[in-house]
Amino acid sequence: MIHRKKAPARTNTLPMHAIAWVVGAFILIPVIYAFLGGFKANSELSGNPFGLPETWVTANYTDVLGSGSFWLQMWNSTFIAVATTVLTVALAALAGFIFARYAFRGRELLFTVFTAGLMFPFAVAILPIFVLLRTFGLLDNPLGVILTQAAFGLPLTIIILRGFFRSIPGEIEEAAIIDGCTPFGFFWRILLPMARPAIATVSVLAIVGSWNNFMLPLVVFSEEASWTLPLGIQQFQGQYASDTARILAYLVLAMVPALGFYALAERHLVGGLTAGATKG
Repeated sequence: MIHRKKAPARTNTLPMHAIAWVVGAFILIPVIYAFLGGFKANSELSGNPFGLPETWVTANYTDVLGSGSFWLQMWNSTFIAVATTVLTVALAALAGFIFARYAFRGRELLFTVFTAGLMFPFAVAILPIFVLLRTFGLLDNPLGVILTQAAFGLPLTIIILRGFFRSIPGEIEEAAIIDGCTPFGFFWRILLPMARPAIATVSVLAIVGSWNNFMLPLVVFSEEASWTLPLGIQQFQGQYASDTARILAYLVLAMVPALGFYALAERHLVGGLTAGATKG
């Protein structure tokens, strides 16, 4: 008697595709509207909000690119984002390595204390943060933003890196130690290169979070020379309130660096978020 192998059941993916298209449209339509709106005249924005420009007005973009304040704010945002990311990832990698590879009394309690930081919204702590920064003389200082952002970024970064480090087999560490590798040598030469997807993931999260942060720079910086791009957008919007097309051009140009970095690291992002998930 011949038994025919059952064909695998076909899964109807149409609802998932429909949801993905709807969510994608919610994200893309504002970006496309801002991009095209930056090439339009203000009079055309109200009459033709979603269509292609009748006349492509490039002056909105070139005027912003020719502004010295835009590039100064771009530099301030870049410096703070890079410094925050390096500090956050370096500290979280060391802490995640200890929590993942070493067993000591009170480890889980200490890890819970670290992760408890996720439960404190940034806005709730803004007044104590301001008092602390004023006490230590860090107002109008980029360190005031960098240190605070790193402190609030550590819990999630430690959780992701700890899970990834725990997923790496212990036999690799034992072989490295037999070959004469020290614990820090194993961390530096073997573990970190193997953790590149997770490092890329937490780096993207830290850079994008710092790039979009508005409240903390608003509290820390009072001098225009120290402003970041989110503060510059607010100031630009107030200065050119009636010139909507130019404001849209400014918004699009301010988004480009963060989108570019995300595009470069995107292929590592999903793998880094899911790696080590089964071992927590």
